[in-house]
Amino acid sequence: MGVFERYLSVWVALAIIAGTLLGNLFPPVFEVLSGIEFAQVNLIIAVLIWLMIYPVMVQVNFESITQIAKEPKGLILTIVINWLVKPFTMALVGWLFFKGVFADFIQPETANEYLAGVILLGVAPCTAMVFIWSQLTKGDASYTLVQVSVNDVIMIFAFAPIAALLLGITDIIVPWQTLLLSVGLYVVAPLIAGLLTRQRLKSKATSRQHNVDSALQAFDARMKPWSIVGLLLTVVLLFGFQAEVLLTRPLDIAMIATPLLIQTYGIFAITFIIALLIKLPYRIAAPACLIGTSNFFELAVAVAISLFGLQSGAALATVVGVLVEVPVMLSLVWFANKTKHWFKS
Repeated sequence: MGVFERYLSVWVALAIIAGTLLGNLFPPVFEVLSGIEFAQVNLIIAVLIWLMIYPVMVQVNFESITQIAKEPKGLILTIVINWLVKPFTMALVGWLFFKGVFADFIQPETANEYLAGVILLGVAPCTAMVFIWSQLTKGDASYTLVQVSVNDVIMIFAFAPIAALLLGITDIIVPWQTLLLSVGLYVVAPLIAGLLTRQRLKSKATSRQHNVDSALQAFDARMKPWSIVGLLLTVVLLFGFQAEVLLTRPLDIAMIATPLLIQTYGIFAITFIIALLIKLPYRIAAPACLIGTSNFFELAVAVAISLFGLQSGAALATVVGVLVEVPVMLSLVWFANKTKHWFKS
């Protein structure tokens, strides 16, 4: 493990501090950067996430994808957690805090908007960053790709009905531009680039009579530092974009973050225990646990803005979801790696 990975949590903490400070020192710069977006997808962050995902896609072995049918339990677990458990537990946890624990501290209308925001996060499973969490736990890249792809297909049909049910709003409009652009940027494009790169590396290794696996590992080792840099720059930008909110509304941030943290760790615990009980191998169990806990924040933000407005509590709640995700997911990656020996290999 290189110095980047060994001290990743330290680098991320420094990136959070740097982003918050820079965002307050140079707000016009971050305002311009945050405005470089299309369909609620910031194009600079999209490039950085692409930089993180592309090396993972090179490791995808398409020949092994056909074997996934022989190990369906991990895929079934992901589907059940993401679509039958997570949205409803998020609604319950959010309701308990915004309608109960924090009821004396916020106005009823604001509480309703905060609740709507966290529900939207709970209904939108992650499409992009989950590949990074899978890589950091040395998960099966091919299996993770199938899990994410199936989630994306289900999301097309299930997102609007579940969101409408939990929000009590009948006219949920899916922001198709955001959904399709994100899937294209974070799944399709890096997958095609990864496939072409993999074929080139294999062809080059074969012509030189080198070991193909060694060539792929060498490429991954060269790209890994760049992936970490992409992650750190993403964190700097995310916190820089929201620096003013972080310093001017810390109580609101804390109240929104509380149910999100409980939900995230709770869903991970549920998935982790089930994965142990059904005896999933670690290479499948770790990504399955992490997929169920991360969120598709671009989609959640886009829907919150369209329903409640840019300055609404719902939009703020989805943004807080973005800010807490990276440090929380890294803590779960650490835990997964530490408990690897609990699973079969």
